[in-house]
Amino acid sequence: MATDDLPDVTVSEFMGVRSLHLDSIWVQGSMRVSKPLALELSYVQRMMAPLLWQAPSTWRTGRCVQLGLGASALTKFCHQVLGRPTTAVEIHPGVLAACRQYFALPPNGDGLEVVLQDAGAWARDPANHGSVDLLHVDLYDHEAAAPVLDDADFYAACRALLAPGGAMAVNLFGRRASFADSCARMAQAFGADRVWRLAATKEGNTVVVATRETPLPDGPELKRRATNMDSALGLKAQPWLRGLKAV
Repeated sequence: MATDDLPDVTVSEFMGVRSLHLDSIWVQGSMRVSKPLALELSYVQRMMAPLLWQAPSTWRTGRCVQLGLGASALTKFCHQVLGRPTTAVEIHPGVLAACRQYFALPPNGDGLEVVLQDAGAWARDPANHGSVDLLHVDLYDHEAAAPVLDDADFYAACRALLAPGGAMAVNLFGRRASFADSCARMAQAFGADRVWRLAATKEGNTVVVATRETPLPDGPELKRRATNMDSALGLKAQPWLRGLKAV
């Protein structure tokens, strides 16, 4: 996409919550101004659900990658709260500028890198394969009608990005999105027994988790990890278990 074709970036603020928009009313991400490192939106919190598939001893180690910067909430959380090396891939230079000016995103360095590039091209680059332990995919244009990248080849590239034990979370949302078709493409890339969904948020976002090879832990272990996430990371993970199921 040429720079001239990219939508304008705007910022709004209401009751202490600042939001990023791409030339529309749709929210691309939000931050509570008084808590810049907290995950304000419920679906963004659920994007951390892959940690349920990974041992707590690994939660603060390994590389995190976000395909789509949004308002940089996940990027800041992974880098500054978890202390993990973090890379975000964003095609829109205006989004990066807004995150640095209005959403407390630090400059590159000290384990943080924001790359201005098409996410699909970055995911297909063999140089990046096998390097990602926690992958977030949240790619929407200004209309927020369906994911920008949502084909089987893209999800196969996402699987190739993952290191052993790695896991991915994808946000599915939009009036033209087909949840069943998206899940089928992920199952084609990852295997039908390696894709799960969380219950949809009241706003209509559904987070899907896929792993390179890790199965879903048993019930007692899931509860232990969710409780640990609540106390150690403040993510309120226990309610996620009620709607968690294979796709």
